[in-house]
Amino acid sequence: MFDICCIGHITLDKVVTPKSTVHMAGGTSFYFSNAIKNMAIKYTLVTALAESEMKFVTELRAKGIDVNALPSAHTVYFENIYSHNVDHRTQRVLQTADPFTIEQLADVQAKIFHLGPLLADDISTEVIKYLAEKSIVSLDVQGYLRKVENENVLAIDWPAKREALAYIDILKANEHEMEVLTGSSDVREGSKILADWGVKEVIITLGSKGSVVYHQNTFYDIPAYLPKTVTDATGCGDTYMAGYLYQRVRNADLQTAGEFGAAMATLKIESSGPFTGAHEDVAGLLKHGKKVMPVDI
Repeated sequence: MFDICCIGHITLDKVVTPKSTVHMAGGTSFYFSNAIKNMAIKYTLVTALAESEMKFVTELRAKGIDVNALPSAHTVYFENIYSHNVDHRTQRVLQTADPFTIEQLADVQAKIFHLGPLLADDISTEVIKYLAEKSIVSLDVQGYLRKVENENVLAIDWPAKREALAYIDILKANEHEMEVLTGSSDVREGSKILADWGVKEVIITLGSKGSVVYHQNTFYDIPAYLPKTVTDATGCGDTYMAGYLYQRVRNADLQTAGEFGAAMATLKIESSGPFTGAHEDVAGLLKHGKKVMPVDI
């Protein structure tokens, strides 16, 4: 029995910023796994990728991360282009991977399953229902709102959202994804709609403006922490969720979990690549960092 199991594809990522172009592994599963590896819990990753990219799995295992690597005809290939506004990016998808199946997940046991679909077909509603019968299910919704057309990533609604979200315990979305899902640009209204659909803990991230958690008719305003420098925002949301779920599986309250995740995301944005710090680094920022509270929400 693991504390947390993340399910998602490792990707080939090309990250283009005003300062540089970098090729690296990526995806929710990659950033989440790296962020949580130094935390004192039992963790495993279930991923799928082509044999040609199995080196990424070897590198994760060398860091002490437990990885169940499933075969796939191809590895997902993303191109992320950031402007000077790091809260926004343009994406292209150059190839896709095979979806996950119930049979592949039958022997995996965890207190929390964190799902990181990158595209709408990665994890079916049937898989969500199956996992919900076993344990708590956490979801980063971004992949269900992506349609690939001529390699370009288009924003779409999730046709199965009402059916699937009834089985989701913890949902993470940014404010744009929330608006696509609910039709509302108001964070509090959108959060309530998602809760009405069955989500128990709604997390809406607001980039550099912080985040909001909604649970049992209560809102928790989570600050952002000012970074020393802004280098690469790729994987910040995944890093936030690694910190959040790490604290939640240890029975921390929602405010504590949100602030821990936010601090981890700030430390991650200061450098290219995944979060490499430890609990003590996050604790230091929480104690001494400058907070930016969500405003006008």
